[in-house]
Amino acid sequence: MNGNRKGTGIALLLICICVFAAQGQRTGSMRFNEILVVNESNFVDDYGVRNGWIELFNTSWGTVNIGGCFLTNDRNNPRKYMIPKGDVLTKIPPRQHVLFWTDEMAARGTFHVNFNLDPSGENYLALYDSDGKTLIDETVVPAGQRADISHGLTVDGAGQWENLAKVTPSSNNKILDTNEKIENFRQNDAWGVGMTVTAMAVVFIGLMLLYFSFKYIGLTAIKSSRRRSMKASENSEVKHGEPESGEVFAAIAAALYEVTEEDVHDLENTILTIRKVARHYSPWNSKIYGLREPLRK
Repeated sequence: MNGNRKGTGIALLLICICVFAAQGQRTGSMRFNEILVVNESNFVDDYGVRNGWIELFNTSWGTVNIGGCFLTNDRNNPRKYMIPKGDVLTKIPPRQHVLFWTDEMAARGTFHVNFNLDPSGENYLALYDSDGKTLIDETVVPAGQRADISHGLTVDGAGQWENLAKVTPSSNNKILDTNEKIENFRQNDAWGVGMTVTAMAVVFIGLMLLYFSFKYIGLTAIKSSRRRSMKASENSEVKHGEPESGEVFAAIAAALYEVTEEDVHDLENTILTIRKVARHYSPWNSKIYGLREPLRK
């Protein structure tokens, strides 16, 4: 029974993971982000030609493949342009952009649609899923768009639609050209006095913290050393606290005396001693060596 429950739990967990992964790969996270209707002196396409363009943005944190989806500018024809399948560039990374050129020249590649934008009137745009029925996103670009000024969201994938003086194809709509904090310093502290005082205060506080840290570490080390010394002296007193008996000292003295006596009569083995041997006769003038063999009768 427990085994069946465990297997069911694992299966449910795998199903949840698969569903979550599938949600992360859905095309429903794609949004119209920026649109340029009139392009007179703006960016050119891969053929060196200036045309209007449509920018889509992936709002999810997973890669989305838009191959097979449909782009259209006709409410009655949701399948006007099918984004080709099999192109690796249709896999849009997380929080990234993709650009389509509205030049009515679909034969030029995946990102060239078969319709253009009307510079004199409003333009309806829609993105449909691969079934041609599920609407992913739609927008209307108002009429009267000026040349080289795009119509886009204030924040990528969110915010309000407005005309953007700074055109940013395949890039973030909101780009910071200046550092906000530096600008505040320039306005409120033109001479840099506040920045100087702040920097000096930070350095002083850092030095104080280092001083107290090292002081605390030193005191701790001294206390620890003292504790070890006291513990060692206590152990020494415990071991050597009982005095030795007189018998032990007597045995040690006797051993030293015997050793001393032996050392006094010892002769060094590196000295050659020649002693005169007293003999009663000399073997050289002995008469027994000078006698001849006695005569035989």
